[in-house]
Amino acid sequence: SHPLLCPPGIKCGGVLSAPSGNFSSPNFPGLYPYETECTWLIVVAEGSSVLLSFSHFELEYHNTCAYDYLQVYNGAARDRGNLLGTFCGHSPPPPFSSAWHVMAVVFRSDRHVAKHGFAAAYRKDACGGQLTGLSGEITSPRYPESYPNDAECRWSIGGASGGGPLTLVFADFQMEGGQGCGFDYVALFDGPTVTAPSLGRYCGSARPPRTVSSTPHLLIIFKSDFNIGGRGFKAHFYSAGECQEVFTTIKGNFSSPQYPNFYPNNLKCQWSIQLPPGYRVKVFFLDMELEGRSSLTGGCDYDHLSAFDGGTESGSLLGRWCGRESLAPVTSRSNRLLLLLHTDRNTAKRGFSISYVGVVPMNVSCTRTDFHIQIPVQSLAQLERNRIYLGTPSCAAQVVGRNFKIHTRFDTCGTESQRRNNTSVIVSTLYIDFSVGDQEDIHQYEVQCEPKRKEASVTLIAGPDPSRLSQAENLVDAQKWEGEAIDVREIKSQDTSDIVFISICILAGLLMVIAVVGLVLL
Repeated sequence: SHPLLCPPGIKCGGVLSAPSGNFSSPNFPGLYPYETECTWLIVVAEGSSVLLSFSHFELEYHNTCAYDYLQVYNGAARDRGNLLGTFCGHSPPPPFSSAWHVMAVVFRSDRHVAKHGFAAAYRKDACGGQLTGLSGEITSPRYPESYPNDAECRWSIGGASGGGPLTLVFADFQMEGGQGCGFDYVALFDGPTVTAPSLGRYCGSARPPRTVSSTPHLLIIFKSDFNIGGRGFKAHFYSAGECQEVFTTIKGNFSSPQYPNFYPNNLKCQWSIQLPPGYRVKVFFLDMELEGRSSLTGGCDYDHLSAFDGGTESGSLLGRWCGRESLAPVTSRSNRLLLLLHTDRNTAKRGFSISYVGVVPMNVSCTRTDFHIQIPVQSLAQLERNRIYLGTPSCAAQVVGRNFKIHTRFDTCGTESQRRNNTSVIVSTLYIDFSVGDQEDIHQYEVQCEPKRKEASVTLIAGPDPSRLSQAENLVDAQKWEGEAIDVREIKSQDTSDIVFISICILAGLLMVIAVVGLVLL
C-alpha cells in the first residue's frame, strides 16, 4: 500500500522558517508508526545557511537503508543532485551545514519493525559553516545587499565521501578595495585550517580567478572592517575530481560526475581534448540523460552539455544538448574540442557517458586501378611503418619524405569490389595499430574508391568501442595536403578482366564442340 504522508492524529513534517528550532519523528521518544512519510523543509534568510544536528537516532537497520530511512537534502527534497546522505540503524548522521538557505529532511518507515526514531535541531548560521556536499553555493551576508561591517565568516568545505580536489568559482564580487587587501577581503586556504597554504587574498571589484585545491578541503574566510562595504560576493564550489580533465591520448572516455548515479547540482565541468596538429576529434555519445528542455522556450536552459570547436568557449558551438536523447557522433573541425556540462541548483539526472577517438589526418585518392594513401609522419611519430597497413600486414606503409605512403593496385591488399547505391566501388580496410604491450588498440578506416569517377573517401569504422558504434560517418574526402599534393596521374592500363573472362568462355565452348564431334565419330 502507498505510504501514508500524514497518518491520522500524527504531526508529520512541514515548513520550518524560524531562525532555529527542533523537530523529531512522530511519537518520539515512543515508537514511530508504520508506513509513514514525513518531509521537513527548513527555510532561513537568504545568504544564510542551515546548521543541522541530531541528538538521538534509532531506525530499523538495513545495509542499504531500504526499509526505514532518513534523508538529508542540500536544498529541496526529492532532488537526487541535492542528496547529502541516507541514514538508518543506530549511528546518527553527522552535523550538516547547507550550501544555501534551504535544507530538507525526509523520514520514511515501512510496514514492519518500528524503533524510537530521531530528534534533530537546526539553527540559522549568519555566515560560514561546515559544507560537506559535492557542490554548493556560498554568499556574503545579506548578498546582494551590502554586507555588514565587522563581519567574519568561515566556510570549511570538504569531507564528502569520495570527494576529490575542490573547484571554487566566483560569479559576482564587489568589496572595499585597498593595497594588500587589508580592510575587507576574502582569503582562500588549501586545506581545512588557516595553517594550510594560502590560495590567495582578494578584494576590490575584480572577480578572483577560478581556484582548484590540491586536497579535498578548502577554507574560505570573509572579513569586513568598521566602514565602507559593498555588494559582497557569490561563489559556487564543486568536487573537481571528475569535473576538470584534459585528454591528450588518441582515444579515451569519460562521464559526468558520479555516473551512472545522479550528478550533483550547481556544476560547471569541462573536458578538454587536445590532439596533435592535423587530427580531428570524433565524439560518440554512449548514454545521455540530463534535465529536459524548458517548457517555456523549448531550449536547453537548465542542465545542458555543450561542445565547442577549437578548445575554448569562444570557439564555434558544435552542439548543445539536454534531456534524454540518442545523439549522432560529432566531429570537430580542428585538433581541439571542449565539452562543458552546466547544471543548475535542482533536478539532477543520470548524466552521460562519452567516448572519443582522434581521426588521423590522411589523404586518400584513387585512379581506375590503384589506391594512394598518404599520412604525415608527424601525426603518427611514435609508430613504425609496419603498424600502418592496408588489408593485410604484408601491405605496410613506406616512409617517403615526411609521409607514410601506401600505393597499391586494387587486386591486392584485401580489396574487394562491391555495389553500393547501384554503383561499383572498390573497398579495403586501413589498419593503424596503436597497441602498447598487452593493450590491443587497432583503429580501422574503410577506404573506398569509385573507379569510374576516380573519387575516394575514408570512414572511421572502429575506434573507441566497435560494439557501441552504431553508425559510421564519412570523415575525410579526397583532398590535397598543402605543399604536399599527391601526383595522381591516371594510369592508362586497360582493365583486362572482362577480356580474360570472355576468352575463357570461348575456349570452353570450342572444347565442348570438339568433344561432341569426337563422340559422334566414334
